[in-house]
Amino acid sequence: MRLRNFVAVGAVALLAGCAGVGGGGTSGGGGGAASGGASGGGEFSGSPTGTLRIMGFGGEDEVAQARVAAFKAAYPKVDVSQTKGSFDAQQFLTALASGNPPDVVYMDRNLVGTYAAQQAIVPLESCVTGQQVDTSQYREAALKTVTLGGKLYGIPEFYVVVVNLIDGKALADAGLQTSDIQTKDWQALKQTSDKLHQAKGGKISAIGFDPKLPEDFPLWAMANGADLIKEDGSPNLNDPKAVEALDFAAGLVKEQGGWASFKAFRDAHDIFSENNPLSAHAVAAFPMENWYVNVLRDFIPKGLKLQSTSFTDHDGKPVSTVGGNAWVIPKGAKNPLAACAWAKTMTSKETWLKAADARIAKVKADKSFFTGLFTANKPADEEIKAKYLKDVPDPGFEQAINNYYATLDVAKALNASPAGSEIDAAWRSAAEKVLTGMPAQSALDQAQKEAQAAYDKARKNG
Repeated sequence: MRLRNFVAVGAVALLAGCAGVGGGGTSGGGGGAASGGASGGGEFSGSPTGTLRIMGFGGEDEVAQARVAAFKAAYPKVDVSQTKGSFDAQQFLTALASGNPPDVVYMDRNLVGTYAAQQAIVPLESCVTGQQVDTSQYREAALKTVTLGGKLYGIPEFYVVVVNLIDGKALADAGLQTSDIQTKDWQALKQTSDKLHQAKGGKISAIGFDPKLPEDFPLWAMANGADLIKEDGSPNLNDPKAVEALDFAAGLVKEQGGWASFKAFRDAHDIFSENNPLSAHAVAAFPMENWYVNVLRDFIPKGLKLQSTSFTDHDGKPVSTVGGNAWVIPKGAKNPLAACAWAKTMTSKETWLKAADARIAKVKADKSFFTGLFTANKPADEEIKAKYLKDVPDPGFEQAINNYYATLDVAKALNASPAGSEIDAAWRSAAEKVLTGMPAQSALDQAQKEAQAAYDKARKNG
């Protein structure tokens, strides 16, 4: 149920051949004009002109369009050329190999470490200095994900965190309370899920608690005290606490019909439609990202009874992984000055406030209500919340929104790694294997071996 872009391992392998594209220095900070000017402070000073080519940014909703308009107003001499659609690793690598990369790319922050280690993107210290980017405005967890070897490689944008979203009707029908959906006591959660799970004739008719595997394995590991990537960027996939977490979460699926039936039933409910899991009473509860409350708002008249609790560790303290994208500048970019100005403008407090104004205008036109705007810019979030997050008419939505905001400052990102994409692929593969029957210990031992080999190779080549 999560939308995520990540690099296929096969595509990452092509980076070795692209590392030399554009010539000059990269992560070492040298190279000057040979790396598109991205390493020389002078190239980032002044006001940009010319064409700015953007990759990976859809930018079609009112929040995106308001920010694009803010950039164009600030830099009228820049011609913005935007390729529609999400980040595509193969397209990006092909552009690098051809010697004609885009100027700025919008990608998942978890990918930044891999591309930085392979010298496909450039460090941004000179960009920060030349365009006077105030990095103190960005949340620490977001910056951590785009920092490798002490160098900043991306400017963070949105800030995605997770809480439990709940179908209130399912709880009421089962005689349960909102507080019964909790992750502090895993055995109690299992019992609650069993009460909410329904099956007819051997077929699932309602999922109790959906652990959101494979994608939320890092969340379960974190709640159990394990980080899948260590501070130095090395993999930690078979940490005993991670093994225990995956075994438990996969067990929730096994006890509700097994992966094949569970996945088929879950996939039959489009999260963006009237037949979404909560509105259709198909899933009683699951961990879900903050952007989803804005989607669910449209389904209140159709019988949605939303409730929410924080996803916590065993001490009852809220925990969450952090997701989101970042703006990066590829090696060989023709207009790095405009790229840097774009990244700064798109993520500044002033621009986010304009985006919030655009969202409020749409909310009023739709006769709806504001559900928050969650960015990596902490001062922007705080001002937007104080100014606009008022009079939420639905108590369940108000509860969920408050839970998301309460999670922002405690959420943790996966540590950056030069083998970030390979580690990502390894733990996902392991989780899928466990869902189909392999013991968690065996799957994660194998994943750790693969991820460690990728990490060692990346370190050697770097």
